Amino acid sequence: MINAIASVPGPGPLLREWRAARRFSQLDLALAADISARHLSYVETGKSQPSREMVVRLADALALPLRERNALLQAAGYVAQYPETPLDAPELARIQRAIDFIIAQQEPYPAFVLDRHWNILRANAAALRVNGFLLAGRASPHANMLRHVFDPNDLRAALVNWEEVAGDLVHHLHAEIAAHPSDPVPRRLLEEILAHPGVPQRWRQRDPGQRTSPLLTTIFERDGRRLQFFSSITVFAAPRDVTLDELRIECCFPMDDATAAFCRRLADEAAPG
Repeated sequence: MINAIASVPGPGPLLREWRAARRFSQLDLALAADISARHLSYVETGKSQPSREMVVRLADALALPLRERNALLQAAGYVAQYPETPLDAPELARIQRAIDFIIAQQEPYPAFVLDRHWNILRANAAALRVNGFLLAGRASPHANMLRHVFDPNDLRAALVNWEEVAGDLVHHLHAEIAAHPSDPVPRRLLEEILAHPGVPQRWRQRDPGQRTSPLLTTIFERDGRRLQFFSSITVFAAPRDVTLDELRIECCFPMDDATAAFCRRLADEAAPG
């Protein structure tokens, strides 16, 4: 039992990782958390055991996501503060109804529910219809938005402004890696998508000065028909659950009348009767 306890790392390594990700010095973080820089140094080196209250204050100062707050608390020997409830659990039934309502109201335009790793958890019927058109009736082999965009045999083949969209996604993925240094999934995703042909070498390095548009635009073309969308992202405000903290609802809106009319036509053709 003593060996097991001794092998568990304290919160120090996580704090150092997050300070680096946030570009905080020890003094910056100490001032933000209202503790002494010396005390913080002792916590990071394992010479001092922080109280639960101090861990929470440090997490607040670093603006940690809920999952990372739990990890920091557990590294310090405390019980996690926030639950992680499966989206299909009865406890989140009202949330499920709200999500279903949002993506249903987006009809006849596409909407997706994504987790923080860009996995597509849900999609409305419009998303399936538009994807079906763009892929000539083929089913996509992927359930991840990044893989959809980067696979030459998937949406990439129909995405006119692929480099713009893919570059924006890579920028966000680099930011995710910097913001969640202990999570290996974004790093694996980055290596996977950068291995596809035609990916610019410069995307391997993060560009902190890169500016992205507040609205992502996607322009598709198949068989001479062009579809143009812009997207908005909805998140849950002040969530108290890890699952909700990591959910994003992406709604696509037509940029022109031709795109809107085509989406309505696809919906009419799919309507029963």
